Amino acid sequence: MIKVVVDGIEVFVERGSTVLQACEAVGVEVPRFCYHERLSIAGNCRMCLVEIFKTPKPVASCAMPTMEGMQIFTDTPLVKKAREAVLEFLLLNHPLDCPICDQGGECDLQDQAMAFGSDRSRFFETKRGVENKNCGPLIKTIMTRCIHCTRCVRFATEIAGVEDLGTTGRGRETEIGTYIEKTFKSELSGNVIDLCPVGALTSKPYAFLSRPWELRSTESIDVSDSIGSNIRIDSRGTEILRILPRFNEEVNEEWLSDKARFSYDGLKLQRLNTPYLKKGGRLEACGWEEAFEAASSKLKSCDGTQIAGVLGESVDSYTTLAARDFFAKLGSPNLVQQKGFSGLDSGLRSGYSLNTPIADIEKSDVCLIVGVDTRYEASMLNVRLRKRFLEGNFTVATIGVPSDLTFETKHLGTSLSTLAQVAEGKHPFCTILAQAEKPMIIFGGGLLESEDSELATNFLTYINKGVPGLSAGNWQGLNILPSGANQVGQMDLGVNTTPFIEPGVLFLFGADDYEVEASGKSFVIYLGHHGDVNASKADIILPGAAFTEKSAPYVNAEGRPQETRRVFLAPDLAREDWKIIRALSEIMGGSFQLSYDNVDKLKERLYQVAPSFMSNDVFVSCSFNAFDSKVESPVSVSRDPLTKKVADFYKTDSISRASRVMTKCSSAYKNTSNFI
Repeated sequence: MIKVVVDGIEVFVERGSTVLQACEAVGVEVPRFCYHERLSIAGNCRMCLVEIFKTPKPVASCAMPTMEGMQIFTDTPLVKKAREAVLEFLLLNHPLDCPICDQGGECDLQDQAMAFGSDRSRFFETKRGVENKNCGPLIKTIMTRCIHCTRCVRFATEIAGVEDLGTTGRGRETEIGTYIEKTFKSELSGNVIDLCPVGALTSKPYAFLSRPWELRSTESIDVSDSIGSNIRIDSRGTEILRILPRFNEEVNEEWLSDKARFSYDGLKLQRLNTPYLKKGGRLEACGWEEAFEAASSKLKSCDGTQIAGVLGESVDSYTTLAARDFFAKLGSPNLVQQKGFSGLDSGLRSGYSLNTPIADIEKSDVCLIVGVDTRYEASMLNVRLRKRFLEGNFTVATIGVPSDLTFETKHLGTSLSTLAQVAEGKHPFCTILAQAEKPMIIFGGGLLESEDSELATNFLTYINKGVPGLSAGNWQGLNILPSGANQVGQMDLGVNTTPFIEPGVLFLFGADDYEVEASGKSFVIYLGHHGDVNASKADIILPGAAFTEKSAPYVNAEGRPQETRRVFLAPDLAREDWKIIRALSEIMGGSFQLSYDNVDKLKERLYQVAPSFMSNDVFVSCSFNAFDSKVESPVSVSRDPLTKKVADFYKTDSISRASRVMTKCSSAYKNTSNFI
């Protein structure tokens, strides 16, 4: 630590810190445009100028390292005059677009113009005009507003790992673009909108819809994948106008995938807003009483063993608990996950979750990725892997379908036979694993959902025994990456995958990707919020609530309980899912009725069944013994190549499939190998 003085205040900072960071340590806000704490230092806007004792001229605080005894001044007449001059230069060619700019109210340039701008211009020449660039269906460009801070360029290169953006020209002729006529293809492209300090890059879906001060913000979490990215939902009335990332250093930092950011328009399309009952082979709208009476009659007419239920991977934990308790009263053991893990002990969380916290990926030195494309199945996890890779001394190897993870990897093979060689210590990569201090293996949950789940589990056991570093001390490096938003939460509540024959009654809880038997022997009850694939196959439809219409707990891939927050009520006759189950149990009456009738009693029941839910937004470590059992090595191993689990990044659930914006993205990138 070294001592510096900022405006007469002494402060100790780490050696190597910048002057700007020293100023922030004492609470002094230094204006900036190009500087961002998660990006490399560019030092090209010069707005952060400060005065340092015995220096001949103001210096850029973002690029100047601190030195012992340095005296820094941020509010002298020289500093003020220098910042005013810089801002005047930045505004020379800037158009007077504030009344029509979507950045208005959130614009750094506006804020700094109020502090250091002049009330008139000394520039009378023609302003520079720049042609707008095509950055795809998500980003609207008005490049005349660009101040060349290069935040977008550095994000694309350093964080997203897509070197599509860059600068051409010099001085006032500098332009930001893609060099050649092509779109900015990245699953993280929307983050450049947040980074842009002016209105050069804005959101196309949000264009001209609202001003920020008209919006009501609700903190929630994303359910499009298993990471549980923290988000902020901005709404007006009963309409969501945009979704932005919310800072959480341990989960998604301050980034967000495009699917999580832009698929919200699908929430109001193809919605189920009234119950339906099949009459004469056609689904017809009906009231709740008629739908409940039909469902109750059918459920009572069947033996419990002839009733089966399937939970969609994004079904919240309140609904999961209510369904679990309801099926117990029905006498049915057949409540399963849509995509559940087989071959593992569901009582041990280490066997179905990330045992390495997402933030601790930055501590690892070797990583083996098996059967999962982290870039498109868990984008925020891939961002962490890339961040660790850029720090150096980090080896990443993959087994499965070759893919571009935006950083260098060693592709070991495409089938489970390669994994068998690694598990039995016969592959050259075993030497690297054995020498690693903190190795990681990220195993795709899709393999544990496949026919090869038993083989995969055996290999995991052998790898765990053969690589001591995987569970050395407090380090737990063997990880299962689930695909669904609440798969871990459902496993925590005891819902597993147990095969069942075609039942008399099949109850689908938002299970849109579950293959319903084509024979049509089952009476299908569908509870969900979108008229997706399986809704059309149902005999009874019960309209539920989307994640934006209820406050409910979810558990992300690392076992961190988090909660969505209700933005507004579900449309028309749609209701929260657990309340529908509770009402159905009351209609059935007697021993079928659930005991809880409000959310407080439901929460008490949840904490009773799974106490881990009490630790909201906290990573809860677990016993690392799911892979300790002794198993026999398989005699034969399939050499068939592993398949890609995500066919289209933009079309993975009922919400994104209904989204027009996601449809445009899927179409725009259909010729890219990563988007099939």
